[in-house]
Amino acid sequence: MDYLLPPELVERAREILERNRAAGRTIALAESCTGGLVSAALTEIAGSSDVFLAGFVTYSNEAKMTALKVNEDVVGMFGAVSIATAWAMARGALTTSGADVAVAITGIAGPGGGTASKPVGTVVFARAERDEDPDKVVADTRLFDAAGGRAIIRLQAALCALELLEP
Repeated sequence: MDYLLPPELVERAREILERNRAAGRTIALAESCTGGLVSAALTEIAGSSDVFLAGFVTYSNEAKMTALKVNEDVVGMFGAVSIATAWAMARGALTTSGADVAVAITGIAGPGGGTASKPVGTVVFARAERDEDPDKVVADTRLFDAAGGRAIIRLQAALCALELLEP
């Protein structure tokens, strides 16, 4: 066995590493619902440490606040699965790691935990870049098909996060 993770995820991670290496950019991640899956994909590639600086798995709200300095009021007002929280996570990962770009992922992979306004499959992404206006929010919410189950939602979210790391 060459890789522990799905080949499509590892191949996409390889492409992202190569492109960021060529651009002279370093990257970091703040992951919640993916539980480190994106970080794991990047580290499947030998030599990734010259591009990938840090991955933060902040699954609980407390971890988001402690490790990434997400303000308690943001989580309390908007919820853990929100553009505001994802943006704060990305900014926290950027600041803490010293990377050039950071992507954050937070969502509801299921099978439980969904609500009418945030059903299972809701995932929020944010990207923060060094030297970019900190008021310019780059974030998006996606609703992945929950029929495939938790693993498919997490895989789709990981692939989407890698796209945001494209230089």
